[in-house]
Parts: sequence; C-alpha cells; structure tokens
Amino acid sequence: MSIEHVKCLIIGSGPAGYTAAIYAARANMNPVLYQGIQPGGQLTTTNEVENFPGYPDGVTGPEMMVQLQAQAKRFNTDVRDGWATKVDFSAPVKKVWINDTIEIHADTVIISTGATAKYLGLESEQHYLAQGGGVSACAVCDGFFYRNQDVVIVGAGDSACEEAHYLSHLCNKVTMLVRSEQFRASKIMEERVRKTPNIEILMNTETLEILGDGQVVNGVKVIDKTNNEEKTIPATGFFVAIGHTPNTEIFKDFVETDEAGYIITKGKSSKTNVAGVFACGDVQDSEYRQAVTAAGSGCIAALDAERYLASIS
Repeated sequence: MSIEHVKCLIIGSGPAGYTAAIYAARANMNPVLYQGIQPGGQLTTTNEVENFPGYPDGVTGPEMMVQLQAQAKRFNTDVRDGWATKVDFSAPVKKVWINDTIEIHADTVIISTGATAKYLGLESEQHYLAQGGGVSACAVCDGFFYRNQDVVIVGAGDSACEEAHYLSHLCNKVTMLVRSEQFRASKIMEERVRKTPNIEILMNTETLEILGDGQVVNGVKVIDKTNNEEKTIPATGFFVAIGHTPNTEIFKDFVETDEAGYIITKGKSSKTNVAGVFACGDVQDSEYRQAVTAAGSGCIAALDAERYLASIS
C-alpha cells in the first residue's frame, strides 16, 4: 500500500469542501481533496439554486459544483476521485485510507463529508427526485418554485413543522402527512402548524406513490391507516422532511459527535476534539444546512487549519 504525506487533506466536496480548498490553496497549504461517493454533495441533486449570492439568474446545482471545483483547481488544489474508508486520528500525524488502497498521512484534516437526506424509498419518489420535477428534501432551497401552488410535506418532527410553516407563506395549500398518531415535534411547533390556516394535517397517513406525467409531479396517493382508505391529493410538489444522516460513521472512534451523529465543533470554530482535525458544512450543521452557510464554514475550517499549521511549525 502506497503512503503519501500531505499538509492538508480535505475529505468530501460540496460547497464546504471546495471553499475550504480555495482558502487552503491560496494559503500555500497544497490541499488534496477527495470528492467522496457523491462528488459535489447534495447540491448535485438540486435542479435550481437561486439563493446563493452572485448568481442573479440562478444556477443548477451540478453547474455550481463544476464552477467551484474549477475555482479550487485554479489555485492548484489536487482534486481526486475516491473516498475515505478508514481513519486513525490517534497520533499528531493523521492517517486516512482512501478506497482501502492508498494511505494518506496528513498534518491537518478537514472533514466535509456532508449529510444524506432520508427519503421514503418509493420508486416513484426516486424517479421524480432524479427528474428534478417535484420531489425535494429542502423546503428553504426549493419552496420558491412552488409559489401559489399546492404541495405535500411528509414528516412529524420540528424540522418538518418548520418547513411546513415556511411553505405556508409561499404556497396556496400545504398538506402535511404524519405517519403515526402523534407528532414528534415540540408542542410549540405542533401548535404553530395546527394554527396555520392553509396547512392541512393528515394523521396516520402513509404515502403510497408520487403521481405525475413522468417529468413533473401532479399528485400524491396516500392511505389512511385507520380505515385503509386510499385517496389522491393534487399537488405539484412533494417535500420529504424525515431527517438527515450525517456521513460520520468512519470518524466516530476519534471525533466527538452528538446523539444524531453530527460532529461537534468548538464554539464558532471548526475545531473538533482532535487537534488538527476540523469539520465544516452539513457534517456538523444540523440546523441551517444551506449552501451558503456550508461555504462559510469551509472558509472557517481552512483558516483554522492554517493557524494550526503555523502553531506547530
């Protein structure tokens, strides 16, 4: 197995990883970035991005990632295919194995592996998600496209309530599907959606199929589990708000995470409990999960890594 030593290793791409790479490269840290299993991260599944500064006419998620990658490469970031399969952060020099074939020894590691949105797993859901025609896991990102339309959202936690309430300001009607007999959300969030006039809440209701013309969504088939009655809800958008899974499994033996698996960073910094290991983007942010906040945290991680290198040199 080949061994390579680098000053700064960035694990994962997306807005956080690429922004960290841009700042690290400009600071002569010669970063090596491995793109991960999903190069470009969650934004590659987003059809239109209209809320990232600097794009007055909007941009597609994949196009934006291509541009960020090109910008990182312009400053000589070494962008590579592959993903981390194992780490050892027990010594000052951090060890990371890529695809179980390459061993990297790094002075600093920036983790930007992101989080994966949970979906229901329906074939029709995945079809329209791939089409970019009506299925989304981010109301704040995509709600704008459904102004004055009818949408459906599935979920029962605080995030689902927040997203339903957000959509209620944009959409004509929001139908909220709660799969059990009760919300998992806090009482105050449950009350908020119950008091919103254009949110209809259907308890004990399961999604059976996302309906459409093959390109765009036009309805959702559901079943009321109390009486097994099926019905179709007309809707142009289907939002899934059943949570995210942070991509942190390989780091948990060394890096502190919260109960949901998100990496814990110190204060306003990107510092983890391991000196020389930093985290940015959705892998440590369960609250905002926006491209612009991920990019900002990528900048912070690179600056923190630069200061760390200066302190040990």
